Amino acid sequence: MLIAKSLKKYLLAAIIALTPITFFSNAWADSHLLPMPAIGEDGMHEQSWFHESFLDLSEDLAEAAANKKRLVVIWEQRGCPYCKRMHEVNLRIPRVTNSIKDNFTVIQLNLWGDREVTDFDGEVLKEKDLANKWGVLFTPTLIFYPESVEKVAGRSGKNAEVLRIPGYFKPFHFYFLFRYARTNGYEQEPNFQRWLGGIGEKLDGAGIKYDLYADELPAGLPAEF
Repeated sequence: MLIAKSLKKYLLAAIIALTPITFFSNAWADSHLLPMPAIGEDGMHEQSWFHESFLDLSEDLAEAAANKKRLVVIWEQRGCPYCKRMHEVNLRIPRVTNSIKDNFTVIQLNLWGDREVTDFDGEVLKEKDLANKWGVLFTPTLIFYPESVEKVAGRSGKNAEVLRIPGYFKPFHFYFLFRYARTNGYEQEPNFQRWLGGIGEKLDGAGIKYDLYADELPAGLPAEF
């Protein structure tokens, strides 16, 4: 009985001693993520660094080019679970967010929205009608555009896009998708998965371990990536 009581006291002491360590370990991990995003009155997730646009897409593209950035339009909708995942997982990783902020101008559009948007060809439509014109069916859908207004040449957004990704990508794919767009990787390799396979080979060669399905980026990812 004495042995059992002593063992019970020992286990209780061990649990008490370990509890603060576990707590601070979790707090330390959370500190490496950005705060949870707010949700606006329209039910859409908000990011303070998304571009405050007058929704004239040619002007947005020209402004992005002047800042040596690329333009990307992200279509979302209220209650979209994968939009939620994108904001609450991918866009809370500082390296992911900083890379996008440094290299892209991001326009967020609502699949069912009523705001008026001026397409690259000059047509003015409500968001929901523009989504229909562009054939956007899923959220999130990311659509990337060329480096200059001249390359758009007055075409509609659907005809001017250089890359479209419908659906949610885990952080590894998501992070490198923006690199693929920024470096015009689609010109040499139109298949993103094949292009990403080349990145995997480079990481293997550098001895970097990665998990395609993890909710974080690989530890020790070199700056060149």
